[in-house]
Amino acid sequence: MGAAGTALLSVERARNGAGSWEEVHAALAACTRYPLIADQNASLYFGAPAVAFAIHTAAHGTGRYEGALRSLDAQVTALIRRRLDQAHQRIDRGERPRVGEFDLFYGLTGLGSYLLRRDPQSEALSGILSYLARLTLPLADDDEQLPGWWTDLDPSGGSSDTFAGGHGNLGMAHGISGPLALLSVAKLHGVTVDDHTATIERIVSWLDTLRQEEETGPWWPNWINLVEHRSGTISHSGPLRPSWCYGTPGLARAQQLGALALGDTTRQHMAEHALRRCLADLNQLAQICDAGLCHGAAGLLHTVHRVAHDAPAGAFTEHLPRLRALLLDQQPARESGLLEGTTGPSLALLADDSGGTTASGWDACLLVG
Repeated sequence: MGAAGTALLSVERARNGAGSWEEVHAALAACTRYPLIADQNASLYFGAPAVAFAIHTAAHGTGRYEGALRSLDAQVTALIRRRLDQAHQRIDRGERPRVGEFDLFYGLTGLGSYLLRRDPQSEALSGILSYLARLTLPLADDDEQLPGWWTDLDPSGGSSDTFAGGHGNLGMAHGISGPLALLSVAKLHGVTVDDHTATIERIVSWLDTLRQEEETGPWWPNWINLVEHRSGTISHSGPLRPSWCYGTPGLARAQQLGALALGDTTRQHMAEHALRRCLADLNQLAQICDAGLCHGAAGLLHTVHRVAHDAPAGAFTEHLPRLRALLLDQQPARESGLLEGTTGPSLALLADDSGGTTASGWDACLLVG
């Protein structure tokens, strides 16, 4: 909700010639007006890493802000080392993680997304990718053989009867699709670690077991609890909101990226088919009720653009104008934030004007490409 997110719009406008670098400088200066958080709460979306990401979108290829980035990178690298040490110690103790240890919003996946843009050959990024490989393995002495990202908590981070045995989260924002996307994009860029391909295969194989096949097309739940894991059945009655953060669009993009990384055309066709069927289902589209990037129409439009970029030509042509209209029909947000405010829709519309491409690479924070 802060200045780092809104600065991305100024950067994108300057990059594509619609804005000024003076505007960018003012926006980035606003990010650093107060001391930046670089403790355990910092993440891609909060504190020093968020500001570093925003500044990098402005600096990349221009030579600008290198001094500021070097200072921020030292903080981000130190944060990553601390969090990796804690994560490996947690695994060694045989304890289950919080989703904030590994997810895109709060965890190491988000920090890895920044490094993949900023310093893809860094030891810190290799450390994150190796950690994600270890994360996908069941804990030692786990009779249930639950995936290593399974948490003892419910999706809100608390405890409830429905999630008495914890849950496995599938989403892009808080679940295993975020790590899948990071691992896949890294491999597509030639950045790999030991067990990299097998790790991608483990994740997509788990997602295969949870894919639901209905007349309206394939879909996946947001998460499953222990009862559902044991029974192999899903309690959801049908597909949920078609958003980037959860729902078929984000999951389809993550699995399309996984398929591209694996050279698996069958899986790629499945992911693209799932998204096309989702977009053809008016009942699913009717669940979009805001303009936001996270779970609203902006995120849906931009995710479809990124899927379309890697799909056969014309596969999503008929859907994109309707999705733009859906976004424009939504009530504008009152605040200017990236995920749920006016910044996200503005960025999505700018990308739509350019055929789904971005000039600054701001969408790396969504791991959609």
